[in-house]
Amino acid sequence: MAVTAIKVADNLAAIRERVAAACLAAGRREDAARLVAVTKRIALPLVVEALRCGQLEFGENRLPEGIDRQDELKVALSGQEMSSEQVRWHFIGHIQSRKAALAAGRFSLLHGVDTLKLAGKLSNQCIALGVKQSILLEVNISGEEQKHGFLPPETLEVVGSCLDLPGLEVQGLMGMASAQAGEAELHTTFAGLRKLAEEARAALGVPLPELSMGMSGDFEIAIAEGATMVRVGSAIFGPRTT
Repeated sequence: MAVTAIKVADNLAAIRERVAAACLAAGRREDAARLVAVTKRIALPLVVEALRCGQLEFGENRLPEGIDRQDELKVALSGQEMSSEQVRWHFIGHIQSRKAALAAGRFSLLHGVDTLKLAGKLSNQCIALGVKQSILLEVNISGEEQKHGFLPPETLEVVGSCLDLPGLEVQGLMGMASAQAGEAELHTTFAGLRKLAEEARAALGVPLPELSMGMSGDFEIAIAEGATMVRVGSAIFGPRTT
């Protein structure tokens, strides 16, 4: 069943309540975790409705479509009280190193920097553009072969290397649990990413404030283990269009 604008408003309110409740249950401030609404292949009017409801952080996971979505929203909001300048766009998908030039400077935060080659290319592009790009380093915390990301044991070295790259600001880590994981495994997986961040902070003396982990089906467990950002799409917008 297609999701209407009214339903988006209801869904968004419900997810916000669940995020706040999960934070409080974990002994954290109710606003300790931010919601990134994933708009991949979601009809533009539903995205506009989410913005009307106060949602300002949105995520896309395909580069050309994500950049097109930014431009489409800007046009859709032309002449309205709302402005696309309010929106903070996150890129949450895999970035091929050959497309680094396309990603640099177009998003508030790149979640999926998963190789030093990509980090280096992003750095070079940011220098050329005269911009600073905030990034998260993706760690393959589930250990699945099909997943992208650095291996957990190399995380500390990788963070140190990326801190030395001009044009980039390493804000923290990102990871995804296995879709088949049960509750106990989810807790272990997300706690593992949190511990990697804690180790990097202690060893390198950097804040690394962000932990991006948790999606529609597991974000409450991710929050319990320290997520500062959760990525939720279908629970807000319903099924994606083809």
